[in-house]
Amino acid sequence: MRDSKQRLKRIQNALWGLFIGDALAMPVHWYYNPNNIKKDFNGGITTYEAARHPHPESFMVGMGYHPDVETARRIKRPFDILHEHVRFYSTSYHRLDIDRSERDTEHGNPTPSVDERYHYHHGLLSGENTLGAHLLRVLMRSVVSTGQYDQMGFIGAFINYLTTPGFNRDPYTEIYIRRWFEQYTQGMPPHACAEIQRNSWSIGSHGGLIRPLVISLLAGSPYQGIGLAIEHQNLTHRSENNVAALSVLVPLLHELVSGADGEQTTIAHARQIRLPIVTGSNLFTRYRQANGPGNIPNEEMWQLHTRLDDVPMDIPQLLNTFNQETMPHDRLATACYPEHGLPMMLYLAVQKRFDLESALLANANAGGDNVHRGMVLGLLVGAASEEVPTMLKTGLVDHAELATEIEAFSEMAVTSAAF
Repeated sequence: MRDSKQRLKRIQNALWGLFIGDALAMPVHWYYNPNNIKKDFNGGITTYEAARHPHPESFMVGMGYHPDVETARRIKRPFDILHEHVRFYSTSYHRLDIDRSERDTEHGNPTPSVDERYHYHHGLLSGENTLGAHLLRVLMRSVVSTGQYDQMGFIGAFINYLTTPGFNRDPYTEIYIRRWFEQYTQGMPPHACAEIQRNSWSIGSHGGLIRPLVISLLAGSPYQGIGLAIEHQNLTHRSENNVAALSVLVPLLHELVSGADGEQTTIAHARQIRLPIVTGSNLFTRYRQANGPGNIPNEEMWQLHTRLDDVPMDIPQLLNTFNQETMPHDRLATACYPEHGLPMMLYLAVQKRFDLESALLANANAGGDNVHRGMVLGLLVGAASEEVPTMLKTGLVDHAELATEIEAFSEMAVTSAAF
């Protein structure tokens, strides 16, 4: 009984950590230059903040979404997933009226003038969660409402949430969602609409780890959990890099919610990881040289992101070599790729001694894809925490609804009744 209660509490704390990590990082999501974070937020993020305008490095405006509108209408499939946010995108059914003639010095991508560099989460309030977190809530509610995890039940809820006007307040729609609906509008079966990483490199991103990790908690063992996680990932992402990350993260998460020591368990699991040969600073240099990663040939991109060292990741050694400033920005990249982000998460968790607030603030202030990293990091650090600060919970905009959803899903995870 005691073990069951402990596991229940740890799963609840893990989920709280996930939503907290998302909301803390949201206002500085995709800030690649840490000096811009310090400038815009009085030295850095210390608590929940709203998304500010303008975002100094934003290249959201002009991102592409090109559904097959004619086919979608003929086969009666909805295609509009952007709704009021369509003005920020280049689409097959709406004209983009914002000019993008400048280039940012950090990532090299085309950007609008500063006054039209809209924040990726433009309009979100202090403590408000992003679309990635809300899609996890869609999954959790799907499981709780039916009493079990059902792939097609989730896909139906996923489609309904994204195609219903007014449900999603967040303008930033990740590339995997846009590619998924492009294939869906062409008539592909819903279970086969996920884009593959080799066709679109950013499919291999932290966003593909979040729901699979959480759904793995419905399995009775890490062994089954890996299978469940990968099958769920394949519904929306087809990525070798994500599968590799999940093979480390799922067993680690299961051990943490079962009461294992956070630091020692993480150090042990990290030895399965191999760090990328191309450092973060060199990766961004190459991006700028090419005027954005989209201009780098596919084979070169593959090599940039899959050439790994042959030495196991040694967290104690890294702690002696790099500090909080140099690890995320010199050795690793703060972009969305798990071959960089996974080592960074585990490094920060151990460096901050699994203190939830400290780890999540360090992640937020590292910038880049800190929102999705923050969700995974919050899940891990929360899973190893006995308590989550009340102020961090109640500071979330949807804290009352989240409390109900977290409790219901955690109860099902403890009984493994939903798998």
